[in-house]
Amino acid sequence: MIRFENVSVRYEEDAEPTLRNVNLTVPEGELVLLVGPSGVGKSTLLGAVSGLVPHFTGGTLTGRVTVDGRDTRTHPPRELADLVGTVGQDPSAHFVTDTVEDELAYGMESLGLAPGVMRRRVEETLDLLGLAELRDRPIATLSGGQRQRVAIGSVLTPHPKVLVLDEPTSALDPSAAEDVLAVLQRLVHDLGTTVLLAEHRLERVVQYADQVLLLPDAVMGPPAEIMSVSPVHPPVVALGRLAGWDPLPLTVRDARRRAGELKAHLEGRFPNPAPPAFEARGSGGGAPGFGKGRDRGLSLFLRRRTRPTAPTTPTTPLANVTALGVRRGRVEALRRVDLQVAPGETVALMGRNGAGKSTLLSTLVGMIEPTAGTVRIAGLAPHSTAPRELIRQVGLVPQEPRDLLYADTVAAECAAADADAGATPGTCRALVEELLPGVADDTHPRDLSEGQRLALALAVVLTGRPPLLLLDEPTRGLDYAAKSRLVAHLRTLAADGHAIVLATHDVELAAELAHRVVIIADGEVVADGPTAEVVVSSPAFSPQVAKILAPQPWLTVEQVEAAL
Repeated sequence: MIRFENVSVRYEEDAEPTLRNVNLTVPEGELVLLVGPSGVGKSTLLGAVSGLVPHFTGGTLTGRVTVDGRDTRTHPPRELADLVGTVGQDPSAHFVTDTVEDELAYGMESLGLAPGVMRRRVEETLDLLGLAELRDRPIATLSGGQRQRVAIGSVLTPHPKVLVLDEPTSALDPSAAEDVLAVLQRLVHDLGTTVLLAEHRLERVVQYADQVLLLPDAVMGPPAEIMSVSPVHPPVVALGRLAGWDPLPLTVRDARRRAGELKAHLEGRFPNPAPPAFEARGSGGGAPGFGKGRDRGLSLFLRRRTRPTAPTTPTTPLANVTALGVRRGRVEALRRVDLQVAPGETVALMGRNGAGKSTLLSTLVGMIEPTAGTVRIAGLAPHSTAPRELIRQVGLVPQEPRDLLYADTVAAECAAADADAGATPGTCRALVEELLPGVADDTHPRDLSEGQRLALALAVVLTGRPPLLLLDEPTRGLDYAAKSRLVAHLRTLAADGHAIVLATHDVELAAELAHRVVIIADGEVVADGPTAEVVVSSPAFSPQVAKILAPQPWLTVEQVEAAL
């Protein structure tokens, strides 16, 4: 179905090719997962299949890419539209209509399908992706996760032979992600659709893959075989490497079946409090039979990833929310929300797409005025405080980092951030280098990947060192190495007394970083407590290690490694 013949892609601003001499064949009716660190060319390879590379992105493509016999060099994207459906990292960039139902129908209208066929396929897609209740909603009013489902649905309705998806579950809650992946698997198995998928949250998708393509070397093979050598891998694989399991398990179910001996070694032990952030920690002596399979990749995965220690001394809350209510049009987005966040505390907001997490963050930063109740940040009412004064107390990194980025280069963006925050020149640039090593000063923010833009936006906000830091989906588009650097930096901020509130669907991030988890459903707080208590009791928000070793109280691989 898809063939790459000695394909290389080089962009004018890059000294080295993004893709080099790629040769591979993807058969019809398979789900192929692309893995590799950020910047190795996953999005470029996907774009070469859809024809966006080089017709839209520019650059030079050598070699030959064919999709169902069509050469992408001579067939621009519009001539591949009936064959290839594409969803990029930023689904909002694909929307051309105003409402959900119109967006689902637009691609079919462009292909000239009969009205009866379009109506049937729209209804099928609304049901498949759980969008029926949103059919008449303006897209502008949807949450980030809801928009992502609409974007996926808009490419499903024309029934393409090939689906190209870049980070399709990055903004979805765990349940919605499972639903989308189940739909993709059904298309592959029942209709013979070929799916190419790039995703950093491998814990969600690796078990669905027929084959895994590891970049930059373009090695393709069975998932277990590739995961055994991949520098990026999900927690279940990291635990398998730590325990020396062969073959490596890819699913929680397979790992549970093999975890009996490991659970016996851990019986009667409990996770220890975390050492200080950035403290180097040895791997420990290990338990008999559990040193096998350790490698450099695992040690990098575990490095500095330790459980946080919650503040132990009572202190005045930095953020104080009481009986908060927010109405947006006809929708009651928040109802009777109570929340207190102390200095040095990290709180994870979790819940379904559209539950009200982003609305709560927007209210805390003063972008939305409460309909009822009170919000106080360091004693200030955010919505009635002058922005220049409020920015010294609270900073928000939104889901769409480009909303904060307006300069033409990374260097200009950093210079503006230093000036706005009154910081020493070079402060923001140092943060960028810590979070995003190797990015040149003259790089335009729009040329960065979604994860790289997020890191740049985070550095811009952190330059002001606000006492309260708000993050909306902070790991979207980040690979495991970038996420590890982010976690290390956030732990340092918390240790210095900054309060952190993050809205996230990343259960692994909450498990290793948050002191508390607050679950929101339909605008109301339904759970608020220590991370271990809340996530373990919720199958949807429980990390992989907790599911594998239940009922024992382990949340992360590093906890297990330290105990062994």
